[in-house]
Amino acid sequence: MKKKLAILFLIVILAFIFLKLGKPKKDDYLVKINNYTISLQEFNDEFKGSAYAKENTPESRREFLNSLIRKKLVLQDAQARGLDRDPEFLKSIERFWEQSLLKRSIDEKAREIMGSFSIKDNVVEEVYNKLKTEGKADKPYQEMYQQIRWSLVQVYESREINKWLTSLYKKADIKVNEAYILKKPKENTPVLSNAGKQGNVITKKNK
Repeated sequence: MKKKLAILFLIVILAFIFLKLGKPKKDDYLVKINNYTISLQEFNDEFKGSAYAKENTPESRREFLNSLIRKKLVLQDAQARGLDRDPEFLKSIERFWEQSLLKRSIDEKAREIMGSFSIKDNVVEEVYNKLKTEGKADKPYQEMYQQIRWSLVQVYESREINKWLTSLYKKADIKVNEAYILKKPKENTPVLSNAGKQGNVITKKNK
């Protein structure tokens, strides 16, 4: 199911990207690159999110526009050569989608956790006194307050994230084929043979 959703997502994203590249727009464009146009609003949106926006000058906007044109030309060339349908490219898009969704999910859960608790000063003071008794507090309480509080927040957040992951495991239907886990994959790795003597000849290891 997850695989089907990922593939569907890829198809939608790729269709959106390349339809944008190929679809002619109205005449009120900032720049036209072959049959692809960029409006002033689209340019401004992309410019704001770029490093060029640190200095919003005519020169920086011109440099960004030139960079944008080069990028679109490369994308058009890639599309013309069919690279958008390359399996390795599609796999990299899938990995990016998974990693982005994973990061967003964990970040949202972390924000949810952070908003559900507060570290009281007496708890921070108890930790400080314990560290002081153990000879691990080499600064006054006020100087170590933020450091201790931050450490407590990290410990609590990590513990709650682990609880959340454990609950996901318990609710999920997970089946592992142990036979495949224990089975060693076939090795067919290229190795260097007589390097330095025969010009770094690459041969395959035979078993």
